[in-house]
Amino acid sequence: MVSGREDAPATGVFGFLTVRDAAGAGTFGGYLLVDLSGRPLEFHCTAPVRVTRAQEILYGATLARQLHGEQIGGPLLKATAVKPVVVLTDRDSLLHARSHTPSPVAVVRRGAESLVGRDSSDLVFGGFAVQLHGDDADRLEAVRPQLTALADSIELVEPFERIQAAIEEAQRHS
Repeated sequence: MVSGREDAPATGVFGFLTVRDAAGAGTFGGYLLVDLSGRPLEFHCTAPVRVTRAQEILYGATLARQLHGEQIGGPLLKATAVKPVVVLTDRDSLLHARSHTPSPVAVVRRGAESLVGRDSSDLVFGGFAVQLHGDDADRLEAVRPQLTALADSIELVEPFERIQAAIEEAQRHS
């Protein structure tokens, strides 16, 4: 069910945002929206983005967050009218796409047992920790029940594997 406000999140919809490097081709981004059962609702991916040597020099240590968060993540988040309850990513650099969506953004990490107690904005689900972007820390309690329901339904990193496979398949046919 979609709320009446354009920027209000759609109940039971979750976004999964990732990037993958393809040797010789560049960096691809993928954004998969799923329902609570993990069923795909919408998928978007980018053409490969190639970084020039000049960009590497000029951006230096900030290149990954610029490339992933601004050039790839931002446009993918804007590509859909549906705003998910939360956007999950498997890359810290994609947290920099936060300014492109009204939805909270969080990174999913494996090995949650080593992260327990590290940060009050961490949620732990089995072997995974979900850490909200710093700007979304105050939304933790609002997203906790829906993330809990999602984690009870699917393994939180599995949609990233689907995105990777879809990007690889698209590469084979391009």
